Amino acid sequence: MYFLLKIVITALVVATVSELARRYSVFAALIASLPLTSILAMVWLYEDTHDVQKISALSSSIFWMVLPSLLFFLVLPLLLHHGVRFYPALLIACAIMAVGYAIFVAVKNLAA
Repeated sequence: MYFLLKIVITALVVATVSELARRYSVFAALIASLPLTSILAMVWLYEDTHDVQKISALSSSIFWMVLPSLLFFLVLPLLLHHGVRFYPALLIACAIMAVGYAIFVAVKNLAA
């Protein structure tokens, strides 16, 4: 039952952003840009473990992993602006983001 509650709350957040985006793109972007997924994940993790060290580690890791994800938000509008159709642009932006993650993880592992 608890797992189902987590799914419903998380799905409601995503559905709300999707619906708002049809009418108020700036407001939807504001909500989408909030770290709602991260906050929900931290709440669920805390409720499951009550381990603040795990929350701290997750928060720190999320901060560093956001950096390569920004590639997606740079590449997608650039491709769309240059006439690439939505789904190919989405796939290319996801692929570039994945490469960014791979490079970031490789560099992080070399530094460790």
